[in-house]
Amino acid sequence: MKKLIGKLHLYLGLTSGIIVFVVAITGCILAFEHEIKSFTQPYMFVEPPVNAKVLPPSVLQASAEKMLPGKKANGVLYGVPTRNAEVGFYNANPEYYYVVYVNPYTAEVQHVWNEKGDFFHFILHGHYYLWLPPTIGQPIVASATLVFLVMLISGLVLWWPKNKSAAKQRFSIKWNAAWRRKNYDLHNVFGFYVLSIGFLLGFTGLVWGFKWFSQGLYTATGGKGSDEYYLPASDSTLLAGAFTPITAVDKAWLALKKEYPVNEGINVSIPHTKSESIFSFVNFRAGTYYNVDYNYFDQYSLKKIKMTGPYSGRFKDADFANTLRRMNYDIHVGAILGLPGKIIVFLASLICASLPVTGTIIWWGRRKKQSRKPKKNLRALQPDLVAR
Repeated sequence: MKKLIGKLHLYLGLTSGIIVFVVAITGCILAFEHEIKSFTQPYMFVEPPVNAKVLPPSVLQASAEKMLPGKKANGVLYGVPTRNAEVGFYNANPEYYYVVYVNPYTAEVQHVWNEKGDFFHFILHGHYYLWLPPTIGQPIVASATLVFLVMLISGLVLWWPKNKSAAKQRFSIKWNAAWRRKNYDLHNVFGFYVLSIGFLLGFTGLVWGFKWFSQGLYTATGGKGSDEYYLPASDSTLLAGAFTPITAVDKAWLALKKEYPVNEGINVSIPHTKSESIFSFVNFRAGTYYNVDYNYFDQYSLKKIKMTGPYSGRFKDADFANTLRRMNYDIHVGAILGLPGKIIVFLASLICASLPVTGTIIWWGRRKKQSRKPKKNLRALQPDLVAR
């Protein structure tokens, strides 16, 4: 059985190794995306004036739309007082994604960010799609991630020592040994230590990889209904024309500020059609996405629309399934534990990227060793056969 598992481990590793390497190494880079951007992009920050008031979304929207003629803003994100507001522009066809950084106190545009020219967008595209079209790359990455989880389990079976004396060699690297032995230890010892974190990274990654896995996990943990996000519709028959979308967004924003006087960020969407509602979230922990309250407003009556699922209601009222789903991204990137968590994810991703490399070297070394075995000389064996 162990021999069969070894063959399975080998062939799965050879077929998925390069994909696992790319996904893991790009994950290393993405682990500190927010920290790197904060250091290299000063336009994200602002010095708040004394006693200055934050301007409403409609004013920031108008200022941002002047920089991108012909495009309509989709939403406004307010951060902490020392950060500029972010006005987002995105569309599927034609595809584009811009963020205009606007001073929330003066409405002056500080910078126009284009996703297509961003380094981290390039890395993210590789992490998600291997730089292939999404419909092709996404299932390939998801399948390789599933294979990686199987390999972690099979690797544990192969690693498991037969006795106590063998166990002593499985927890440490013999640094004074030959390089082939050191490579073997790097694969086995590091593979064991990273197993639990690597499994967590792969497991949380599969939530975006396969819909059946995402919905199955949500249902298995107690979730009811669908786990997918959707935007509810406004009732256009109620008080139609009482508000324009612009004034409705401003009123919704003011209502959120009053309801949540202490927060780390407020986002409000801008409806583009008569049926859209106003989506908003209030963040209570900067740098993460799980500890938020979701609100949906009817753009005509400004009444809150009741929703169910992971992306609805207050975080403190969420059940286990919805809490787990909200935390999925922050667990995946380590942000759930702050900077220490990101360091752990970075190191774990680096080790996961090394496993296909060290594993391939082990396989190649054994392959060459087998090819060098001397072949038996049948003629030399003939006298012995006659004697028998």
